[in-house]
Amino acid sequence: MGNTTSSHKISAQDRAILDMKNQRDKLHQYQKRITVITDRETRIARECLARGDRSKALLALRRKKFQESLLARTDAQLETLEQLTSNVEFALVQKDVIYGLQQGTAVLKQVHTEMGGIEHVEKLMGENEEARAYQREVSEMLGGRMSNQEEDDVEDELDALENQVRAVIQPDTVVYPAAPETALEDGVDKVKRKTRARERAKEQRQPQVQAQGQAAEPMLA
Repeated sequence: MGNTTSSHKISAQDRAILDMKNQRDKLHQYQKRITVITDRETRIARECLARGDRSKALLALRRKKFQESLLARTDAQLETLEQLTSNVEFALVQKDVIYGLQQGTAVLKQVHTEMGGIEHVEKLMGENEEARAYQREVSEMLGGRMSNQEEDDVEDELDALENQVRAVIQPDTVVYPAAPETALEDGVDKVKRKTRARERAKEQRQPQVQAQGQAAEPMLA
């Protein structure tokens, strides 16, 4: 009987695999729950574009992209760790597994704390001081935490939404199907992406320059 009990004992490796599966299940459940929020962010972007407010539309889409990308990356990392734990000697990856589980928990808390619920999404359209303060806070938070590729994806989504909104507002406008991409168009697209990256870098530096200028004013006085 003693041997039977020991044979059913769960190893540290089995426990780690189970913990990672549970963590990924939580991530998947959260991804489904935030669909309500991300769908609303897309609708807000449309509404903002319809009234000519492109900057708020962009902010709504950036907020959406950040949440989706963060959860997707974390899930992919946990999946990789889960496979490693199954196929490699557990002692070699144990520290990575522990860190990965901690990161998964931290990501869920981060998205919930920083992004909030549906009531926070509505502030993206607000015009009062509280709403504007929240919009600035989100914009600054996203500034250094999204890759150029993610920012370009957002810009592309914004352009596509803009075309859709324009077609609704101006139904007589002819929207031609996209032509096959040529080498020249591919080069133009790369230039456009580089220009966007430079503009974003410039925007991110502006608050720092302003802060430095304000700090220097007493000395000049």
